[in-house]
Amino acid sequence: MSYARLSGVTHHDPDNAYDSYILFTGADSITRLIDLAGTVVREWPFVGVPPRIIDPALNGGRVGDIGVQLSESGDARGGIYANGTVGQINWTGETVWEWGSSAPGGAARQNHDWELLPNGNRLLLVTVPRVVPDLGEATVGDQGLFEVDPDGAIVWQWLAGDHLHEFGFTELGWQALRATAARDPEDPWGYLEMNSAKSLGPNTWHAQDPDTVFHPDNIVVSFRKANIVALIDKASGAIAWKLGPYFDAVPGAQHQRINVHKVPRPVDQISGQHNPHMIAPGLPGAGNILVFDNQGGAGYPPASLGIYAGSRVLEIDPVTKQIVWQYTAEDSERPPWTFFSSFVSNAQRLPNGNTLVTEGMRGRLFQVTPDGAVVWEYHSPYEGYGVAGEPEVRHPRVPGVDRLTLTPLVYRAQSVPFEWIPDLTSVSTDS
Repeated sequence: MSYARLSGVTHHDPDNAYDSYILFTGADSITRLIDLAGTVVREWPFVGVPPRIIDPALNGGRVGDIGVQLSESGDARGGIYANGTVGQINWTGETVWEWGSSAPGGAARQNHDWELLPNGNRLLLVTVPRVVPDLGEATVGDQGLFEVDPDGAIVWQWLAGDHLHEFGFTELGWQALRATAARDPEDPWGYLEMNSAKSLGPNTWHAQDPDTVFHPDNIVVSFRKANIVALIDKASGAIAWKLGPYFDAVPGAQHQRINVHKVPRPVDQISGQHNPHMIAPGLPGAGNILVFDNQGGAGYPPASLGIYAGSRVLEIDPVTKQIVWQYTAEDSERPPWTFFSSFVSNAQRLPNGNTLVTEGMRGRLFQVTPDGAVVWEYHSPYEGYGVAGEPEVRHPRVPGVDRLTLTPLVYRAQSVPFEWIPDLTSVSTDS
């Protein structure tokens, strides 16, 4: 049985869309670079978690290099345990750097995020199977960060399980967290599902006050299952700033995430969020935190969500902790449920003020203007089989799901400036 669905570019307003390349890994496990016409410019037979074309300014001026997974771990648990080696390949597919075989346990177990740092090291979000005393005696998939130098040595590390008492859980929250860890200690997505990590970099807050918590080396992270966005103090390892795990309701708002449009206002209930990061200098909104708020089921204890499921993109002033801009489907004059991804997904601010949105569950990528107009839309035509929509998951370990399902899922797309890749008029695109 088959069904028809949207595929390729379905809308393009060239006068208002920001022109760039778009990079993403399809559900068929191939990473592609496309233009806004949907034409494939280049493809690589690797998965990226996420894939990312590297800024030449961080890469010795070399263009076209990309970060991807290079081999699988062979671990039957999959999920956050799946990566064997990760690294960097050049435009023609040659390996420039690879890491994992020398990692603890012989596998990188990198998942959800990574970053090439200005000092040449790499920040990797990783999984470390270990006993976390606050959760019991079983070995669980703890997640955290490794900073790895070019020679593969781990020069700094941080593990979430060492900081749980800094997260602000209530007693009911602790009970729910421990029950989850005890029920499935080998959960392939982790008891917190840490799903992003990004150093702040230079920012206006630090320029104004060198003693602020927003030091460029500090790292903003997300814990999807706990509804927490936090800032790690790189020097001490302490949590220096956070949103969540609990949020005040907006008075009179039955479904606060879709019925309240006035901004600025205090951050209300986020749930299952992805990729909070500080908007870089030179971009509209610089210094604010941009986050894809999935509004998917999450929380310890579970957050109360409204009936009419819909995701949103939030721009948050990190000093006042107020929403200063948001996007929901209603801003495009559509019902809230027409924009919804309960898991994966991303938002990226573009130089002209638009935002590139990855509605990952549906494989939909689109650009939206500050006032809510969709000016470019693309539906990935690349499907693959997975469990509960996760690409290339080869094991039925997702609770409540017992069969492989065909999906167009895209984890996270990246807008890539034209100057970050070789001149296509003079360089062959053949492998």
